[in-house]
Amino acid sequence: MKTVMDKEFQVYGRVLKLDTTAFTAAINKHAPIAAGQVVYEPSVSEFEKLPLFRRLTEKVYGELPIEFGHCSGWNEKLNAVEYHRSSEVDIAATDLVLMVGRQQDIDYTNNTYDTAKIECFLVPAGTAVELYATTLHYAPCGVDGHEFRCGVVLPRSTNEPLVAAETTDGEDRLLFAVNKWLIAHKESGLEADGAWIGLRGKNLSLK
Repeated sequence: MKTVMDKEFQVYGRVLKLDTTAFTAAINKHAPIAAGQVVYEPSVSEFEKLPLFRRLTEKVYGELPIEFGHCSGWNEKLNAVEYHRSSEVDIAATDLVLMVGRQQDIDYTNNTYDTAKIECFLVPAGTAVELYATTLHYAPCGVDGHEFRCGVVLPRSTNEPLVAAETTDGEDRLLFAVNKWLIAHKESGLEADGAWIGLRGKNLSLK
């Protein structure tokens, strides 16, 4: 499998030179996530007290207000893709795999995306990566069936509930939360939450 160190990843993002030791130690003290579950917390006060949070705020995001949370649990499938109007920083506390694609490959005439265009990259534990705003992504996957733990850094308020009136026109139909546009696969179960079902092809799996 390709890794984020490989040249092919440069289309999607870049590896950041950050000291992630304290964060990795902090998140790996947390209790294991229940088998089969994925947990996302956009903001965790424990992480936002770390020196790394200040570094991310001042240097990586240019003093933009940010949130430092995590996505952790058990996953091996694509299920959906999302994108933001901003970069996302992911910090691997365990080895994990990112399934990524390009926003430019979305067919906005019918809001669909072909899963055959997805690429997989291994992110070694301790590695921080910036995913560019045009990079499609979703929950990471664990390696060899293990639980994954991943820090997630985004502009503050990203992924909070929407307050504007719901619309069904064009790209607006994909707006799922604050600063979050989402396209789901029919096998994901996300349709019940109001997600747009627009992934075409297989619901990719590491198995």
